[in-house]
Amino acid sequence: MEVTVRLFAVLRQRAGRDAVALELPEGARVDDALKALADVTGGVRCVLAVNREYADGARVLVTGDELALIPPVSGGSGDGPSVRHVRITGDPLSLDAVAQLVQDPRAGAVVTFAGVTREVAWLDYEAYAEMATPMLQGLVDAAVQRHGLCAVAVEHRIGRVALGEPSVIVATSSPHRPEAFAAARELIDELKARAPIWKAEEGEWVIGEPPVTE
Repeated sequence: MEVTVRLFAVLRQRAGRDAVALELPEGARVDDALKALADVTGGVRCVLAVNREYADGARVLVTGDELALIPPVSGGSGDGPSVRHVRITGDPLSLDAVAQLVQDPRAGAVVTFAGVTREVAWLDYEAYAEMATPMLQGLVDAAVQRHGLCAVAVEHRIGRVALGEPSVIVATSSPHRPEAFAAARELIDELKARAPIWKAEEGEWVIGEPPVTE
């Protein structure tokens, strides 16, 4: 079978092209494709996506699949790894603690957003955490790449959240403020639109719009 492999940044440079057609046996997995491309990926830790959705090495490929190998992003100017923190928790959230996670010597701007319970005594939050966590991680990874961020942290609380307490916190850092502001707004908007997380206002579930799946 044949799959298309998309290459970016240093991987594209190494291969001398932005995509390759790879012949694999039926039933091959993402890890098999990586082994076949070891001369291109050697020493580079990649994030993997199949048909534009993040996937792990055990994902079985079929004819016509598009496998994207996404190398580490620059994270803004300077050297050093990006912090990409995602957590869904029943514990109270701390704005200061989340902001501290994105401190970086390369950053000239740190932006934080906290969504808090308002108007009602409490909200109950429920999440499909096994799906929501990797989905949020994908949003974070995309934001780092799109906006050249130094670091990102997203935390969402589940369970009961009292009036005035934060249910979600987003923090971003970047060399300059426009990127940090844009990324923070994008992340909270995408989280609200996509993540399988629900809330009940004093026992009544809030019905909104179906989640965005594309």
